[in-house]
Amino acid sequence: MPHGVATVPGSRHGEALSAAVEARRGAYVAANPASLARFQRAAAVMPGGNTRTVLHYDPFPLGIAQAAGCTLTDLDGHAYADFLGEYTAGLFGHSHPTIRAAVIAALDRGINIGGPGEMEERLARLVCERFPSIERVRFTNSGTEANLLAIAAAIAHTGRKRVLVFDAGYHGGVLSFADGGGALNVPHGFVVAPYNDIEATRALVRAHGAELAAIVAEPMLGSGGCIAGTSEFLQLLRVEGDRCGALLVFDEVMTSRLGAAGRQGELGIRPDLTTLGKYVGGGLSFGAFGGRAEVMARFDPSRSDALAHAGTFNNNALTMAAGVAALGEIYTPAVAVAHSARGDRLRERLNGLARDAGVPIRWCGLGSLMNIHLTDTPRPRGGSPGGPGELALELFFFDMLAAGIYLARRGFIALSLAVGEAEEIRLADAFAEFLRTRGELLRAAGIGGG
Repeated sequence: MPHGVATVPGSRHGEALSAAVEARRGAYVAANPASLARFQRAAAVMPGGNTRTVLHYDPFPLGIAQAAGCTLTDLDGHAYADFLGEYTAGLFGHSHPTIRAAVIAALDRGINIGGPGEMEERLARLVCERFPSIERVRFTNSGTEANLLAIAAAIAHTGRKRVLVFDAGYHGGVLSFADGGGALNVPHGFVVAPYNDIEATRALVRAHGAELAAIVAEPMLGSGGCIAGTSEFLQLLRVEGDRCGALLVFDEVMTSRLGAAGRQGELGIRPDLTTLGKYVGGGLSFGAFGGRAEVMARFDPSRSDALAHAGTFNNNALTMAAGVAALGEIYTPAVAVAHSARGDRLRERLNGLARDAGVPIRWCGLGSLMNIHLTDTPRPRGGSPGGPGELALELFFFDMLAAGIYLARRGFIALSLAVGEAEEIRLADAFAEFLRTRGELLRAAGIGGG
């Protein structure tokens, strides 16, 4: 059954915020009996009725029955404008005709073929041409795998064991550094630095430099709240990596969509290794790692000292075909630039609404990726803001669902190509209504401070 909503102790305004969340939850439960029933059935065979933690939220998540274009329909028949974009993997919307045709053609040619196919070479060439720092590339099944293998490559290349990462960084389910590190993390010797803090990071690199195999960073924190790395900070990583001999690894699983050559191209920074995932495989299960030819050469199976890289589905026929269609026909460099500019305009539009309403809320991000922060001084997001901030974020989420807007529970948006002006207006109107109806409640509960 649904969990209760804790009130903010000792605060009349906090109690009002808690009551507003409780009312929204009650309306949500009443409106979604089929989703509740699905959740209860699923809980009998999966812990928490779930096999992907990020998709869960209390009291239960919506069950999705159908998706087309930028519209989701739940099991109770409610339609939503999809602004989540499958956490950036759904860049093309649902069942894009070009990708669908490519997958059907791949099915007709045969799958599970147990040998190299033409499409993997074509996709590899597209990746290397798009991202100049990637001189050689290998495919995996997810961004998590890509990051694991990039770190393994750096350790093998340098002969060192430690890895510098950043607080609130996320590189997959076993490489998660919200609040310092996740319980399921792989047991590398991690050094955790504060993101965007030049002096503290420089000091840590210089203290541990002789031991560092890699410096691993997202050019913009994704799960950490769409906090962009400053040019000065990211350039520092390149300089200090060169100084101490550690490989610089840019995790561009999310940010590679943010320019013609990813975020690294926009910044003019050439990492030693880059990891990719999500949309590059056309929205199917995909990951990739690649970079300097001399580092990647160890994965050449003809070498006597080759590093083994297994994976039954690394070159699966469906993903390879979908990826060729995605990069080669749909998300061209020119489209990437235009889509990022469109996202920037939408984010500014939302921030303008908050400024005009006098509510200290900020949408952070770059291009088509953004996250709401219920403060005017955003900083990297850890596990949960707790207290009134968490209640306010929950209220925002359920208010958006009630308005037919589907986004992440943490307030994250990944704009897809399928979203049009009508959907952007719908989002802006829903956000303006949230500011109008909830602004005073949020201010009274102390939301919006640093």
